[in-house]
Amino acid sequence: MRPLREAAQRRDPAPSRWAYRWHRLWLTPMFRLTVRVGMPLALMASVAGLWLADEGRRTALHDTYVDLRSQFQNRPEFMVNLVAIEGASPLLAEAIRAGLGYGLPLSSFEIDLPATRARVESYDAVARADVRIVSGGVLQVNVTERLPALVWRAPDGVWLVDAGGHRVAQIGARSLRGDLPLIAGQGAAARAAEALDLVQAAGPLVPRLRGLVRMGERRWDVVLDRDQRLMLPEDNPVRALERLIALDQAEGILARDITAVDLRNDRRPTLRLSAEGADTLRQIRLAQTGG
Repeated sequence: MRPLREAAQRRDPAPSRWAYRWHRLWLTPMFRLTVRVGMPLALMASVAGLWLADEGRRTALHDTYVDLRSQFQNRPEFMVNLVAIEGASPLLAEAIRAGLGYGLPLSSFEIDLPATRARVESYDAVARADVRIVSGGVLQVNVTERLPALVWRAPDGVWLVDAGGHRVAQIGARSLRGDLPLIAGQGAAARAAEALDLVQAAGPLVPRLRGLVRMGERRWDVVLDRDQRLMLPEDNPVRALERLIALDQAEGILARDITAVDLRNDRRPTLRLSAEGADTLRQIRLAQTGG
């Protein structure tokens, strides 16, 4: 009887109901992650929240952060002490330097490079700009400057424009850039490339060329000295001008007393005589008819 009583008093090796449930729950990956990671994080967040609940502590923390950041950003190796501008004329470089308005020395963290590049490229005379901070505390600005190709007499003044028709700079008078061809008329700058083609095609007429006038934003008139005007067609104006030059070299018609050559009708060019030339032609006809 004693062995049976001792066996009955032994502890049952099977787990209890709660131990079994806990074991099954611990086998769940999400539960283990929550216990091992989520609960410590929640505890730390609670402690931090209680600590930051005091306004004085928050202010002190913010001031400390600002002070540390300022000390780091204002270290000598991060300071910009010079603005170097390359590829621009002295006048444009001075205008860019003044327009940037950076009070040096200045921390490189306070310089917005994309905004600086956009500000430099906002100048009419700047085609492209590359802005970077190089060693030695130098803000390097490399500029590709627009080259004036034409003088445009616009409604709001006289402008220099590049080969693409973009404004470069305003000038006080056309005589300041007498070396460049003159264009005029509404929308003339938008067709700057075509105007340059006409100037190139003019060839022997270039010494007599006074300028090109855009008529109705559709076509060109070539103005020569002696107030002669070549009225070009809307389509293929370069070809029409080349044909007229060939005719002039063969017949010398532009050396005659005419005021305009109308080439708008490709099949029927028209010459307009001056008043003196018309009188002379009238007298010749009267003499021929005996009138």
